[in-house]
Amino acid sequence: MKFDSSIDLTFTRKIAAPRTLLWECWTTPEHVKNFFVPKPHHVVDCQIELRTGGRFNTTFKIEGKEMRNEGVCLEIVEGHRLVFTNVYTEGWRPAADPFMTAIVEFEDHPDGGTIYTVTVRHSSEDARKRHEEMGFYNGWGTAATQLEEYAKSLQAKGASAS
Repeated sequence: MKFDSSIDLTFTRKIAAPRTLLWECWTTPEHVKNFFVPKPHHVVDCQIELRTGGRFNTTFKIEGKEMRNEGVCLEIVEGHRLVFTNVYTEGWRPAADPFMTAIVEFEDHPDGGTIYTVTVRHSSEDARKRHEEMGFYNGWGTAATQLEEYAKSLQAKGASAS
């Protein structure tokens, strides 16, 4: 994957949780609701059909307003890579107002934990700039922190990744 700084945004972080558990968190709707948007905002609905062309829909509640995001999975590499977009909706219908394609990657860290990388591709420089100004780094960074905390809480409860 070639990074294009004019239209792509990315960050990488080491997360102190196993890759398999992070994958489970990202691919299970009930788990996604616990970390995907920065608090106090939250996900009120999540639908994932984990297959190429399957739905990846989320509804956020932000400042009292619901925001529905409909999309599809483009690529699934079990336990390692999830790519989804809102360029298309289920049934490969073009979206009315597409915004981004997200590439979420998980790699085992040699010292334990997971190297977690999110890259978001946009259709134009203006869209990338708008996303950066909306708080890409802070928002996705906060979501990563929430993901780590949530995964640790699952570990503490004795949950195991499938």
